[in-house]
Amino acid sequence: MKGYLSFMMLWLLSKHAMSGSQLAEEIARRRGGAKPNPGTIYPALKVLRVKRAVTIKVSGKRKVYYLTDYGRKELDRNVQRFCKMFYDVFTEE
Repeated sequence: MKGYLSFMMLWLLSKHAMSGSQLAEEIARRRGGAKPNPGTIYPALKVLRVKRAVTIKVSGKRKVYYLTDYGRKELDRNVQRFCKMFYDVFTEE
């Protein structure tokens, strides 16, 4: 789940900046209601921050996460891996 979660967070942040709670809500919406808890979201965001894939800007009481240039490259690499891994699943008859 963590690899998938990081991939999903990078992809969502490529669309627009979000807070951790907004990310959790959007992931829940896309997964059909299973909302990841803060103990899952924030450690994953911390790893992405340490890797310099995301950066934080404080807006009032909220921390808003933004994708960095490195994060965009990491997302592109993950998309390529995903496509290579699952290509046959979508093309088999």
